[in-house]
Amino acid sequence: MNKIVEFLTEAKAELLRVNWPKRQEIVRYTMLVIIISLVVAIFLGSLDYLFSYLVENFLLTR
Repeated sequence: MNKIVEFLTEAKAELLRVNWPKRQEIVRYTMLVIIISLVVAIFLGSLDYLFSYLVENFLLTR
């Protein structure tokens, strides 16, 4: 039981030393992740559309 109390005390001490991000930083990083995800999704979707078009029109018609 003593080890559990010691662990929890040390964990609390570590959490107090963490440099937590401010609300503005969290919002900024979240928006950055959403924008990058959308750009990658559009890029991969356009590649999928292009390759589908090429396969349907040049490989399956002959």
